[in-house]
Amino acid sequence: MKTLSILGSTGSIGRSCLDVVEDFPQEFRVVALAAGSNTRLLADQIRRFRPQTVSVSNLAASEALEFHLQQLPASHWPRVVTGLDGLIQIATHPETDLVVSAIVGVHGLLPTFAAIEARKTIALANKEIMVVAGDLVTSAAQRSQVPILPVDSEHNAIHQCLRAGKREEVSQVILTASGGPFRSYSRAMLEKVTPEMALNHPTWQMGNRITVDSATMMNKGFEVLEAKWLFDLPVDQITVLIHPQSTVHSMVEYRDGSVIAQMGITDMRHPIQYALTYPERVATQLPSLDFRALRNLEFMQPDFEQFPCLELAYQAARNLGAEPCALNAADEVAVQHFLSGNIPFVAIPKIVRKMLDSHSSRSNFSTVSDLLQYDKSVREEAKRLIEQDYISSCF
Repeated sequence: MKTLSILGSTGSIGRSCLDVVEDFPQEFRVVALAAGSNTRLLADQIRRFRPQTVSVSNLAASEALEFHLQQLPASHWPRVVTGLDGLIQIATHPETDLVVSAIVGVHGLLPTFAAIEARKTIALANKEIMVVAGDLVTSAAQRSQVPILPVDSEHNAIHQCLRAGKREEVSQVILTASGGPFRSYSRAMLEKVTPEMALNHPTWQMGNRITVDSATMMNKGFEVLEAKWLFDLPVDQITVLIHPQSTVHSMVEYRDGSVIAQMGITDMRHPIQYALTYPERVATQLPSLDFRALRNLEFMQPDFEQFPCLELAYQAARNLGAEPCALNAADEVAVQHFLSGNIPFVAIPKIVRKMLDSHSSRSNFSTVSDLLQYDKSVREEAKRLIEQDYISSCF
């Protein structure tokens, strides 16, 4: 039986992960859960899975959780820890075999790094970790001889396709993208995009930031950086194609011209199950892909002028240094301000480009703490940029 700690148990990936665990009670046991402030849901997860330790954001959340646990027998209560120290305790729990890293954003970096140093296998569902700290994380994983198993559907697909050949035989990897809701929009139409429109993804149900990033295609740019580090690939071997049907989750082309594609239904429980059961394949309880229902499979080149965020991400992946950190930080701040109605949709890449231009000379980071401090400074700078009405001068 494999034992699990889940960082971000009340988020969409965390909930799906627990669904998979519930489907295979003989395969997995949950020993630790980390949530933020959704204590009602966490209390229900405690009731269902009986973890030994749980983490919440702060003392107030801990007190709220205690209130929700009143209906459970005292013997079912876990040990409750809080804050960053609590997250690290969950990530390094002594009985844990595998850590599911599903906390959104750079907040998941330190506990994931601690899990790697504690020699825990990582099921990675947080792409920002690889975007901002890919070199530090992969180097630590190599030192600790820890596997990092991707949960993102695209990288999970590539991981599966790479089992078909040797790494030196790879010609290119192809990341597929739905193109989001605006792939056919003109520039004039993009200027009128509202937060409600951007959050209406045609294929996947995701959190707000990742849904907006899908609409700008920044999310796919992040995946280029993630693929570079996860699979030790030069950027020029990573191709993005728009595939509106989201049926082919990604592909690997080998030097003999063979292309191996991974296909499936659009349900994150598939890649989660693969990561949890790897290297074995276990019979799923999810429906199979119905080929008879497929009408067509389209693939097309993305328009970099229409989606400048994708081009900016490729730039950061080639230049490295501080650019990936600045890319992620500036994008997160810009997306927050777009969702709050402070800036238009088309301003997001303008802010990111300005931050990349300002931070192109910084070299690589030697420690995680240095990187996180730099991330904080970029966020503050991006906020000042918006507050000083830079955007109004861009039109």
